[in-house]
Amino acid sequence: MTPSELLRNRPAAGLLVLLAAGPAWAQEGGVADPGHTAYVFACALAVLLMTIPGLALFYAGLVRAKNVLSVLMQVFATVSVVSILWVLYGYSLAFTDGGSAQPFIGGLSKVFLQGVTPESVEGAIPELLFVMFMGLFAAITPALIVGGFAERMKFSAVMVFIIVWFTINYVPMAHMGWGGGWVFQWEPQDFAGGNVVHVNIGIAALVAAWLLGPRREPTMAPHNMTMTMSGASLLWVGWLGFCGGCALLANGFSMLVVFNTMLGAAGGATAWMLVEWLHRGKPSMLGIASGAITGLVAITPACGFVGPVGAILVGALASPVCIWAVEKLKPMLGQDDALDVFGIHGVGGIVGGLLTTVFALPMFAGQGLPEGRSLLDQMLVQVGAMAFSIAFSAITSCIALKIAAVCCKGLRVSEEQEEVGLDPSEHGEVGYKLTA
Repeated sequence: MTPSELLRNRPAAGLLVLLAAGPAWAQEGGVADPGHTAYVFACALAVLLMTIPGLALFYAGLVRAKNVLSVLMQVFATVSVVSILWVLYGYSLAFTDGGSAQPFIGGLSKVFLQGVTPESVEGAIPELLFVMFMGLFAAITPALIVGGFAERMKFSAVMVFIIVWFTINYVPMAHMGWGGGWVFQWEPQDFAGGNVVHVNIGIAALVAAWLLGPRREPTMAPHNMTMTMSGASLLWVGWLGFCGGCALLANGFSMLVVFNTMLGAAGGATAWMLVEWLHRGKPSMLGIASGAITGLVAITPACGFVGPVGAILVGALASPVCIWAVEKLKPMLGQDDALDVFGIHGVGGIVGGLLTTVFALPMFAGQGLPEGRSLLDQMLVQVGAMAFSIAFSAITSCIALKIAAVCCKGLRVSEEQEEVGLDPSEHGEVGYKLTA
């Protein structure tokens, strides 16, 4: 059976269906396929583009002018540090056999990328490319959490938190969800990271907002919507590679994934615009950009299982729920999740995960459910996987933040530093000239 056929017959396994077979689908003699390699490499570049500059610009436009560089710096530094940690131990612990610990964590056989050579093949692509592609997933995931504690956390605490969180949260989560661990064995329908990425970081951002407390000026409007729109556009483009590359092959199935991702964003953006237009009388740039991101979040688990119309509906149905989460649930929780990471990524990831199973049904032109499972059976798997992600993220995020607080003598900058801005107080530079 070809990779494409296997993905279509057992879609719930998603990305790791291919990985489980290892080099068996490589070219004769263990040589990677040039076409598949070129495609996944292009997708990897798109993921880097969506992170820096995409995510960095999106977040930077939403904060006040005096904190722009701090957000850019946090995202840029996170990508740099996590990329190194991924090579040192992250890849090995996420994607190798952990022996008796296999249900929870991988092994140490590829620490420092031992045994990963230019000739090594994973599936139909060079293993080095696979390491790079999954490393970019590892880099953007903690970078997304920055939006939850923007404008008030010490840079030193951010760095300690990111290192610890990557180690105790992301690496085990990647292994359990993608690397053959126990969550993967359940076969949840999560093609590109609804649980490992979005639900996970949504809860992490909420925990960070709770431990840090609210900003002293939490109602300030975004300082530069042009920057935010540019970042959102780059995120949209990059997300096509984020989801599309998870097929690890260049074929019709991977194009379905890319097209579904595109349509999920379009559905989310249009729905958010319409709801805001009806509710407030005017559609906003912030609203339509938020809707596009919501649609992209929601389609992430669904992109390999639904059809094009289902993709539009996943994005469109997620937007109203996320609007409610941002406007109603956030005040009820009383936490200053600065850039609505929980309201969009956390809630959007949950909604997308539930809608995946509905629109995967053949009656909606989806790819179908795992063999022998009913809609109720699969929905219980979806809920169970997300419930675990929520609990695991809450516990590990709290631990990582507490460690950062001890190491850095507190998480938060002083009142004076927050008032003057993190750009001059934490980094000694100013991105914009501030008027009195």
